[in-house]
Amino acid sequence: MQDYVNKYLTHIEHDRNFSSQTLRAYRNDLYQYLEFLKEEGCCDLGNVSRLLLRRFLAFQKKQDYSKTTIARKFVAVRSFYKFLCREGILEFNPVESIRTPKLDKKLPKFMSINETETLLIQADSNTLLGVRDSAIMETLYSAGMRVSELVGIDVADVDFFNGVVKVKGKGKKERLLPIGDHALKAIQAYIDKRGSDLSLHKMRYDNKALFLNNRGGRLTERSVARMLEKYTRKAGMHSKISPHTFRHSFATHLLDRGADLRSVQELLGHVNLSTTQVYTHITTKRLKEVYDKAHPRA
Repeated sequence: MQDYVNKYLTHIEHDRNFSSQTLRAYRNDLYQYLEFLKEEGCCDLGNVSRLLLRRFLAFQKKQDYSKTTIARKFVAVRSFYKFLCREGILEFNPVESIRTPKLDKKLPKFMSINETETLLIQADSNTLLGVRDSAIMETLYSAGMRVSELVGIDVADVDFFNGVVKVKGKGKKERLLPIGDHALKAIQAYIDKRGSDLSLHKMRYDNKALFLNNRGGRLTERSVARMLEKYTRKAGMHSKISPHTFRHSFATHLLDRGADLRSVQELLGHVNLSTTQVYTHITTKRLKEVYDKAHPRA
């Protein structure tokens, strides 16, 4: 059974260009599924019944996973079975008639403009890491990119003359994003500081990657998340701020100031407009609050 899983993982990596993050999640999900089948005494993927699949869902709930995680695990299993049927390995897909668990609709968390500006000034401009962190935060807010896109940027991807940056998004799709002057100046300051830092030149550092860790290697997504946690505490902000919070704030602030939904969709790299429309709920909700507070006959 594991051979089939590995074959499927190779397919989604090379033929469907899944990101390394999604690939890792699907691998863990499917290995967990195989382990569950073994414990249930099932050693043949073709002998899986709908009842057994429902028991698998119940098992996930007992593990206290979030609804989002359970839904993703189920989508991974469903996609795996579709692949097996398409390849002629199985004739029947037992998952087909089972609904994906419903998710609670959550509005994305975002920062106000004042909160964003407070966070953007927390880094120490006298140190290399501080200048780097400032450039990272300015870039996240200016371009609204995913953290996976941010850490994948090379120095050569930043076009200072035209004010755009090339990123590689989901499915390894490349797109050009406009980037503001504040972010470009912060990036240039970091590149200049990096070039004059003697400690970096004493080690073998990745001169291709834009954002480096203190050992000279390409920065990881987790390191960016930890860095933001540090500055959130320093700013005295009590809500959790993640790289995605910058992305949510970017989209919300654009829509608040009159940007059209299609343009925001393009900037975020969303395939479907419905994914972007969640931000309209935020702006509409805030407009309603203003209306209720200000209108004499509300």
